[in-house]
Amino acid sequence: MSGDITFVHYFPIVTTGLGLVFAVVLFRHWQRTRTPYVLWWFLGVVAYAVGTFAEAYTTLFGWQAPIFRTWYVAGALLGGAPLAQGTVYLLLKRRTANVLAVLLVAYVAVAATFVILSPIDAAAVETRRLSGQVLEWSWVRLFSPVVNLYAVIFLVGGAILSAVRYWRRSNRPIGRVWGNVLIAIGAILPGIGGTYARLGKVEVLYVTELVGLSLIYAGYRLMAKSPAVAIHTGQQEAAAAG
Repeated sequence: MSGDITFVHYFPIVTTGLGLVFAVVLFRHWQRTRTPYVLWWFLGVVAYAVGTFAEAYTTLFGWQAPIFRTWYVAGALLGGAPLAQGTVYLLLKRRTANVLAVLLVAYVAVAATFVILSPIDAAAVETRRLSGQVLEWSWVRLFSPVVNLYAVIFLVGGAILSAVRYWRRSNRPIGRVWGNVLIAIGAILPGIGGTYARLGKVEVLYVTELVGLSLIYAGYRLMAKSPAVAIHTGQQEAAAAG
């Protein structure tokens, strides 16, 4: 990446601010409902904000090992997994969701431990750019694709499935249909940006993270404003988001 800082490099600051606002909204939602899917969504948005904060910090103040490790766990490793786990609680039986939650936490905990313990390849460090290539234990990077696949299957796939289910209802709640569509698109974008970042185009990641989170938040708000309509998912019903 070029040493010059452009306005795009400040995008993670905006994304972090949006993430904090969204997290507050979700936390208040969870306080009202005490439902596990909202709690996981809250944790997912917090992780998202932590990851973009690490990017903003590195852009503005330079590379630091603790910030890098925080970014890798919150952003590159967790990704959209907590958000996906929230969707798991909506789509699957509670017992199955609980088992998957335990497996996810255990998997991430093991991977995070290796990220923390891995030596850093100083020659691979770039002053204002974060990359997993600095991990001397390169095999640690093999953990993240599994978590990312989990996120794609349940977050993106779950949003698409919910949109289809709402579309097929006789009353067809349009707000919930388009809300899920926005969430699906928003969840895909950071993954696309991550691919570009690995090719050295980190600016694309900054843009897709901001647009992606904006779409997810917009989708959430659309469903919150939509009339309460329940759909059977596993052994539970997904009620109104608001």
